Amino acid sequence: MSSLEKIAGRRAELDELAESLAKQLAEVDAEREELAVVERVLRRLYEQEAEAAGQEAGLPQQVRVAGRSVLKVPHRREVVDASALPGDYRRMLQILQAEGGPVMVKDVGAELGIDVVVPGRLEPLHGKLSKLAVRGWRSGAGCTSCRTAPSPSGRKSPATAP
Repeated sequence: MSSLEKIAGRRAELDELAESLAKQLAEVDAEREELAVVERVLRRLYEQEAEAAGQEAGLPQQVRVAGRSVLKVPHRREVVDASALPGDYRRMLQILQAEGGPVMVKDVGAELGIDVVVPGRLEPLHGKLSKLAVRGWRSGAGCTSCRTAPSPSGRKSPATAP
């Protein structure tokens, strides 16, 4: 056997090997694509399960508003207890409940560690307290600088007086 015949034989072997490897590579690529699809589907399912578990557990839910992610403050009738509120809202509600009656926004701000002397620092807090009132979390015990729901006795609280 001459050197040229040996080279031709080896080239044929390598061509067969390359063809076999190309076939295996195609099978591997197809399986990897299938796994990528399965992975995306499982991630979506896990996200949906986590979201559903979070809603069932009463955890604060994030929603998108004007392209921004914000925490949803649910209406009182939608959830069982305050655990569904975001942390800062729960803290505000604890302060209001501890006072047992109408409270000044300035006093709530001081409890939260907000610098109440600087003008404008209490505006966001006032908005959050108003949101709690509108959503039914503060009926009967509110702040004296924003409207609250009437007390259970039927009398208006000082916050709702004209």
